[in-house]
Amino acid sequence: MIGIIGGTGFYTLVERGKEIESRIIETPYGESPSISLFTLGMKRVAFMPRHKEGHQHPPHMINYRANVYALKELGVERIIATNAVGSLHEHIKPGDFLVPNDFLDFTSRRKSTFHNQKTIHVDVTQPYCPHLREILLKSGQMIDGGVYVCTEGPRFETPAEIEMFRILGGTVVGMTGLPEAVLARELEMCYASISLVGNYAASISPGKVTIDEVFQIMEEKKKELTSLIYNSIRNISSVRNCPCQCALEGAELG
Repeated sequence: MIGIIGGTGFYTLVERGKEIESRIIETPYGESPSISLFTLGMKRVAFMPRHKEGHQHPPHMINYRANVYALKELGVERIIATNAVGSLHEHIKPGDFLVPNDFLDFTSRRKSTFHNQKTIHVDVTQPYCPHLREILLKSGQMIDGGVYVCTEGPRFETPAEIEMFRILGGTVVGMTGLPEAVLARELEMCYASISLVGNYAASISPGKVTIDEVFQIMEEKKKELTSLIYNSIRNISSVRNCPCQCALEGAELG
C-alpha cells in the first residue's frame, strides 16, 4: 500500500464516494486523523491530511508518531509527503516544486523516535528513499535536490535565522518534515517529500511573510500537485528495491 501525507492546504486527494473508505486508527501514541483508503490504477492508497481537515493541528502540535504508526498499521510501505515551504534563495520561486535529498533538523520539543525503551541509532546517510525520490522526479517538473530545514514553529523565522540556514546550506524551510521522515525510517518505510514553495522566507521576501500567500499558492498549484502524486503512484513498482526496508539492521545497540 502507498501512503500519501497531505500538508498545508492539501486535505483531500480524491472526491469522496462509495469506493472510498475512511478509517481512524488507534495507536499506542494516540489517534490518527481520518485516513481515506481507495484504489488508484490497481494500487491501494491511504491518504492522510497531516493537519486534519480544516488545519486543526498546527505544526508543533501534530502527533507525528501516531500518524506514521497508523499508516504502518494499515500496511503502507511507501510514503509520499507534501510540505509547504519557504524559499531561502531568490532563484527558487513561489510555486516551484522541489524534492529534497537532505535535511537540517531545528525542531526542539517533538517526540522524535519510537524507541524510548531501547537504543536504536537509525542510519540517515540517505535521509529520503533514493528510489522513491527518483520516481517522484520522473513524474513531473520538479527541482532535483535541496536541503529541507525544519523549524519548530508555529512562528515564521527571523532574518538572522534565515541567514544562518543559508550559511549552513539550507535550500527551503518548513515546519512539518521532521520527525516524520525519521519515524518512517525507524519503521523501515520508504519516505520522500514533494516540497511546494509557498513564499520567500523572511528578509528574502520583499514584504511581510504571511500564511495567506502560502494558502494562495497551494490553491493555485493544487491541481498540478495532485497530478504529480497520481503520476508517482502509477510509476511505483510493486517490488521494493531500496535500503529502507532493512533500515534497522545494525541500528540496535547490543
